[in-house]
Amino acid sequence: MQTNVPGKNSGVQPAAAALGRDAGNGGCETLLPAAPRVTPTSFATPAFTFPQRGRWVKIREKIATVALCCATWAVLLCGFAILGTIAVKGAGTLFKTTPPFINMDFLTRAPETLHVFEDGGRTLEFGDQAFREFSASKRVEDPTWAPKNERSFVYSAGGIFPNIVGTLLLAAGSMAVALALGVSTAVYLNEYARQGRLVEIVRLAILNLAGVPSIVFGLFGYGMFVVFFGWNTSLMAGWFTLAFMVLPVVATAAEEALKAVPAGFREASFALGATRWQTLCKTVLPCAMPGILTSSILGVARVAGETAPIMFTAAYVLRDKLPWEVSRVADFFFQGVMALPYHIYVVSSKIPQNEYTERTQYGATLVFLLLVAAIAAASVILRGRLRRRRRW
Repeated sequence: MQTNVPGKNSGVQPAAAALGRDAGNGGCETLLPAAPRVTPTSFATPAFTFPQRGRWVKIREKIATVALCCATWAVLLCGFAILGTIAVKGAGTLFKTTPPFINMDFLTRAPETLHVFEDGGRTLEFGDQAFREFSASKRVEDPTWAPKNERSFVYSAGGIFPNIVGTLLLAAGSMAVALALGVSTAVYLNEYARQGRLVEIVRLAILNLAGVPSIVFGLFGYGMFVVFFGWNTSLMAGWFTLAFMVLPVVATAAEEALKAVPAGFREASFALGATRWQTLCKTVLPCAMPGILTSSILGVARVAGETAPIMFTAAYVLRDKLPWEVSRVADFFFQGVMALPYHIYVVSSKIPQNEYTERTQYGATLVFLLLVAAIAAASVILRGRLRRRRRW
């Protein structure tokens, strides 16, 4: 019998042999047979292998790739064509060749009627106020003076300052209402409500609201807030109508942001003795705030561009006073305003089209796009700062 002396190398590799104790051998350690060495060639060949791709399969994949690429570029080119047309034609109204290179009259004055006439062999173009001043000065010199070949074009002179102010007020107020209602709904559904069939029905109803046309929301706002509540055409009616329109987007995005907060944060807060309300205010909502701001970005883009809801509830074609020119504070909330989407709609479709109205159309559209982009950019910057503060 071959024995292995402990502590000495018997010529057998320790990794290839296993030591055992034989009870019938007086406690001597004996060598067991070494395990066979496994080589890569000893594995069995798989029973199934993917077939080699044929020539036509490769050709079809290339055709599909090219088609998808062409579709993507077609969409991008259409978008660039639309935005490029607006930028090129609107730049002639918004910018000028002399310092400060921005048409401040267009940004700081109210819309006016354009008067085009001939005087002394020249063709002159004046807005309402300038035309009155020019006519008064001419009649002082010659009481029988009258403009020759006078033509007038409504909303083709002046600027869009009241429209910019009204758009900002409508967007800010409606998003404040939508965020308050949407976040409250999301908090209840995610943090307090008992999950079941009823909660799923509520979620489904909220999602279905996102598919309702904006004109339906406008009629609802008119019947509910303008007629039933007696708010008339006012900021309040416009705020709540637009808020209900974007409520599904805000509530859904806010709930997803709350679900993304790890459950360990809530458990750690409860372990430290915090109540559910304290956990929600101090832990959950701050962590979910970047996602909630994402919903506000989507909501602002839709709220600012809607025409149908505000034409029933909040917008005027022309108004002499600015929103803050009121005698009482309460009147500020129950007054109508001018808005860029409604102004563009009226100038583009409700008056005769000509070269003078085209300048106002494209100039107002360019300012509107820049305004929405600025609001969205501010929300993106704020969201980025909040994300950098809270990393988890």
